[in-house]
Amino acid sequence: MPHSPSFSELGLSGPLALAVERLGFQQPTPVQAACIPALLSGRDVLGEAQTGTGKTGAFGLPLIERVDAGERRVQALVLTPTRELANQVAAALGGFAEGIGGIDILPVYGGQPMGAQLRRLREGPKIVVGTPGRVVDHIKRGTLALEGLRLVVLDEADEMLRMGFIEDIEWILEQTPAERQTALFSATMPAPIRRIAHRHLREPEEIRIGAGNEAGADIDQGYCLVDGRHKLEALARLLEVEPDRDAAIVFARTKAATLEIADALAARGHAVSALNGDMEQKERERVVAELRDGRIDVIVATDVAARGIDVPRISHVFNYDAPGDAEAYVHRIGRTGRAGRKGRAILFLEPRRRRMLREIETLTRKPVRPLPVPDLEAVASSRQARFAGRIESLLASGHSQRHGELVDALLARCNASERDLAGALLALATELTPLLAPDHREPDPLAAAARESASPRARADARRNRGSAGDRGFDPGNRKRTDRRAPDEDRVRYYMPVGRRDGIGAREIVGALTHEGGLSGCDIGRIGLMDHYSHVDLPAALKDSAVRRLGRIHVAQRRLELTLETPELAGERIGVTGARSPAGAGSERHPARAPKPARAKGGEAPAKRKPRAWAGSGRTPGRGPAAAKPYAPRGGRNAAGTLAIRRKPA
Repeated sequence: MPHSPSFSELGLSGPLALAVERLGFQQPTPVQAACIPALLSGRDVLGEAQTGTGKTGAFGLPLIERVDAGERRVQALVLTPTRELANQVAAALGGFAEGIGGIDILPVYGGQPMGAQLRRLREGPKIVVGTPGRVVDHIKRGTLALEGLRLVVLDEADEMLRMGFIEDIEWILEQTPAERQTALFSATMPAPIRRIAHRHLREPEEIRIGAGNEAGADIDQGYCLVDGRHKLEALARLLEVEPDRDAAIVFARTKAATLEIADALAARGHAVSALNGDMEQKERERVVAELRDGRIDVIVATDVAARGIDVPRISHVFNYDAPGDAEAYVHRIGRTGRAGRKGRAILFLEPRRRRMLREIETLTRKPVRPLPVPDLEAVASSRQARFAGRIESLLASGHSQRHGELVDALLARCNASERDLAGALLALATELTPLLAPDHREPDPLAAAARESASPRARADARRNRGSAGDRGFDPGNRKRTDRRAPDEDRVRYYMPVGRRDGIGAREIVGALTHEGGLSGCDIGRIGLMDHYSHVDLPAALKDSAVRRLGRIHVAQRRLELTLETPELAGERIGVTGARSPAGAGSERHPARAPKPARAKGGEAPAKRKPRAWAGSGRTPGRGPAAAKPYAPRGGRNAAGTLAIRRKPA
C-alpha cells in the first residue's frame, strides 16, 4: 500500500501544518498531495479536478505559505465565478490562516457596499478573493494595486467561461506582474481554457485528479424522460422510492421555481427548504447548516446558490430543470459522491433534449442509464417498508408499552378485534401519506406520458415543435430570432448597443445582471439579440438603488449603456449610443421609413428636415449598418468601465 504523506511532509511549515490538523484534516487529498509541492516550489499549475476533491486546500495552503505578513499590500489574488464561492474560499483561507497572524483576506464581489470594500482595500489585505467583474472594477478605479502580486489563482475556470467572464480574466491577467505565479483549476478543460493556460501559464505542471474519464467516478447517473407537467410528481415519487437516500439537492433554474418546488414538497411531508440568491447570506448559511445537521433532508437550489455547498450526507442530486450544458451538469453532480462516498444523480429530460445525454456521456466517460418513474405501487411499497421499520424501532425501544392501557380501552370501547383496531390506527396515522395504492383509479398519467415520450412519433413531434416555447433556459443557441413582442405589463425594456457581433449573447447578459448586478433569474424577462444591439425586459418596479448597482457593472469588457424605453420615446426609439437604432430604425433587412412631419397650425407642412444622426453612430437611422468601431480591451470605452443606465428625466 503506497505511503500517504502528511501535510508537513508536503513542505508546509510547522504552524500551518498544525493549523490544518486542528481543522480536522489528517491526510491530504490526492489533488492536495500533487499541487502543494508544485506550488511551493514556484511552478505554475494547471489542475483538472472536480469539485469536492480538496482544490481550495490545494492552492490555499501554498498561497498562505508564500504570503509575507510584514508586507502591507495585496500579494495573492483568487478569482471565482460567483459571490457564494468567493465567500466560501475566503472563509476556508481564513480557517487555514487562523493562529498564524497578520494574514487578512478580503472577498470582493458585486452587490456588496463599495464603501466597505474601499476601506478594507486601503488597509492592505494580503489576499483578495473576488469575482472577475468586481476585480476589474477595482483595478480600473485604482483601488486594487497589483504591483506586489505573487500568485494568481483561477478557481473553476470552466464555470467562469460558461458565465462569460473569460475576457475579463484575460484582461486581469494582463495587468498582473509578468513574474507572477499562476494556478488554474477547472473541472473540465474546453479549448478556450486550454488557450488561456497556453498564453498565461509558464510550463505548468499538469495535474489531473478525478478529471476526464474519472468525472463522477463514485456517482451513479440516470435520467427520466418526463415533460414539464409531470416533473413535480416524478420528483416526489423518486424522493420516496430511491434506496439509501440521505440528503438530496434539487436543482431548479429560477429562484421562483425553488420556492414553488419546496412548498409543494413540504405539503407532501418532506423536510425541505429553498436556497436561492434572494435569501440573505445568514439565511443561506442557516439552511446549509440544517441540511448538514439533519434537520432538513432536501434543499431546492439554483446553480448559483448551490456553488460551494459541501455537505457529506448529500447522497442524491436531482436535476429537476436540465442544466444549460454538460459542463454545468458536471458541476451540479459534484455536490454528491464526495470523500469516497457513493452518490446518485438523476436528470429530468424532455424528449426533445435527448441530445444532452450524448454530451454528458462524452464528458464524464460514464453511461447515463434510463430510469423508469416509479408507479404508485412502488411508492406504496416503499412507504410500507419505512413504516414497518419505524414500528420495529419503537417496539425495540420499549416506548410502546406506555400505550398498552390505551389500546385495551380502545378495544373495549370500539368492540373491535385487534386486527380491525390496528387497521384503523394505521389509516389514521398515514392519512397524509397512505400506505396503500388506490384500489380504483384512473390510469397513471405519468406512466402514459413516459410511454408517449418514448415513442418514435413523439420524438418526431418534438423535433417539429422545437421552435415552440418550452424548457429552453437562457441558451442563446435556442434564440435564433430576437423577440419583438412588447414587454409584459410589469416590465420595461432596456436597449443595449452590443450584440452578436460583439461576442455577447444572452448567457453573458444574464450572467452580468444576476451575478454582478444582484438580480434574480426571474427578474429577467425576454432578451432579444441582433447583430449590433440587444434588448432585455426588466421589472418596472426596479428601485433606483438597484439601477445604480447595475450601473456599476460591465460584461466582457463592453459597456452596455442600457437605455430605458418609455412610452414617450417608443415612437422615436432613440438613445442607443454607438449602435444602429434598435427600433424605429428598422431591422437590418427592412430599414425604417422616415417619420411623417407634423403639420403646422396653419395647415402648411413644415420644411423637410434631414434625418437626425444618432449619437456616436456616425450614420443616420435606416441606412444600414456601419463598420464597428475598434475596441481596446484594456481601457474599455471609458475609464470606469461601467454599465450606465439612463432614465427619462422627470
